[in-house]
Amino acid sequence: MSNLSKIRRDKMIEFLETLKEQHSDDESLIAINQIEKELVSKRYGLVWEEHEEAVDVMMRDNIPVFTEVKEREICMAPGGKYNFLIEGDNLHSLKLLEKTHKGKITVIYIDPPYNTGKKDFVYDDMMVALDDGFRHSKWLSFMNDRLLLAKSLLANNGIIFISIDDNEQATLKLLCDSIFGEENFISMLSVENNPKGRKNSSFVSVSNEYCLLYAKNKNSAYFIENIPKPSSDLTLDENGVYVHNSGKRVLVGENSFNKKVENKNSDKHYSVYFNEKIQDMLLIKDEGIDKPHEELLKKGYRRYYSYCGNNFVENTYSMSKFEELFSKDALDFKDNKIYEKNFSTTIRIKSLVTNRKYEAIINNKKVEYQIDVKTTSAGSELKCIFNTSKPIFSNPKNVSYIKLLISLLEDKDITVLDFFAGSGTTAQAVLELNEEDGGQRKFILCTNNENNICEEITYQRIKTVITGKRQDGSEYSEGIPANLKYYHTDFVPKSEEYLADSLLNHVTEMIQLEHGVRIDDDSYIMIVSDDEADELEKKWNEYTDIKAIYVSQDVLLTASQEALFGRVDTYIIPDYYFNFELREAGELW
Repeated sequence: MSNLSKIRRDKMIEFLETLKEQHSDDESLIAINQIEKELVSKRYGLVWEEHEEAVDVMMRDNIPVFTEVKEREICMAPGGKYNFLIEGDNLHSLKLLEKTHKGKITVIYIDPPYNTGKKDFVYDDMMVALDDGFRHSKWLSFMNDRLLLAKSLLANNGIIFISIDDNEQATLKLLCDSIFGEENFISMLSVENNPKGRKNSSFVSVSNEYCLLYAKNKNSAYFIENIPKPSSDLTLDENGVYVHNSGKRVLVGENSFNKKVENKNSDKHYSVYFNEKIQDMLLIKDEGIDKPHEELLKKGYRRYYSYCGNNFVENTYSMSKFEELFSKDALDFKDNKIYEKNFSTTIRIKSLVTNRKYEAIINNKKVEYQIDVKTTSAGSELKCIFNTSKPIFSNPKNVSYIKLLISLLEDKDITVLDFFAGSGTTAQAVLELNEEDGGQRKFILCTNNENNICEEITYQRIKTVITGKRQDGSEYSEGIPANLKYYHTDFVPKSEEYLADSLLNHVTEMIQLEHGVRIDDDSYIMIVSDDEADELEKKWNEYTDIKAIYVSQDVLLTASQEALFGRVDTYIIPDYYFNFELREAGELW
């Protein structure tokens, strides 16, 4: 089959060579080379008109920084790590997070604008309407810039979850294939967020949206089974432990699949003698099927062995593995076969995520379990948090849904990033999940402050969940002790006369963000001058709980200071915070 596109492209390139011969001036040659470059570029994938945002323009002549809003700090877990809420354009925030968290984020969850054309997507300070001819291009430019940074932030075993609906699902899949690689696509979940369906649908009453899942490196990532099995699938064994009713694996007994025993010394060749009365088991290498250990049989032992016809076949496990299972009460002796008990009480998440409520087995107990991913439930939860009957936020995400996604990762000491934080559901999900399973997960949330959403909704929600007190003073819950710092995005002009000094004013925020701490000049201390190092050395014995010291590269510690400060974690403040910008401006830091 002929590649017609290639044929046409080759003809155009051939014509460009003719033009080069006819036009030898630099201006013409530059233009022709640019045309040629476009012709030989990307062969497959999305093509869109690239657009530039106001924040991009601002960063040409200004350096993005974070400024802490200290009066919004929450400290309900003294000594614990800090979570972060960042107010401002998320592209700005991601550029700075790349300096502090490159390759360190395990989970990213985002719920970006769906680009429905109904005032849900603002691009370059303008609402993108349905009749905008560049609607999809603007959205793709917007998402491309942010997803490229997101990939950079993900750890090698990291996962990104992206909620989306029908409007951009297909284009988002192609964009993510391009950025993360088709080979790192995990799944696309169909999420029943609106079981009743849309009332105004003309053809199909839509009751779902989607969630795209990609890994940074699929070979390094994995999910655990996190959905509890229904109690009807499990029964109590003789020890009062729930095991699966069916699908038990035969370990010893008649078997037409395992290999015939050729070597009598094989670690998988043995007969099992089990005395149920005294709960004793012996593994014996019998010489033949018709040659049991008579003495053991007389003592009340029952013989089990693997065979096919008149031949021994190898058992499924080695002798040591089999003895280990016996010690764990993981063997089920039935008739002439021995089964391996299935203690698993969980299953994998399915690609169709539906709302369910059933009796499940959790921690060997029957409990009522619910999978709730409904938007209506999320709205009701927000109303409860803000103690009002009025809607707080359009189409919020369900807390239990985000918990379900995060709990797919086995590691409970991770950082979760949401750079389209909206009402702050991800923060609440992380806090509640930690309370439920004793995890040490941290969150970083980024959102703009359009209509005061960050200050009045995101922040207030997090504060209520942590303190247990609503903004009006009423009690919401017992609270979930945690710490939070509130930053807003800012700029320092590159033309600033004392640029290094101006940027130094924002280094504290970067250190706190990277390490999840508060520079308090008590437990966590920053030293930016020789005088400060001398002062700390002089008053060292007055400090009782120094946990870490952060030292500027310009400070020359004495031998005694290095020995003294070395008693605690000491970090050199890295040059990757702002060194590139300073070099670009011609001023070294």
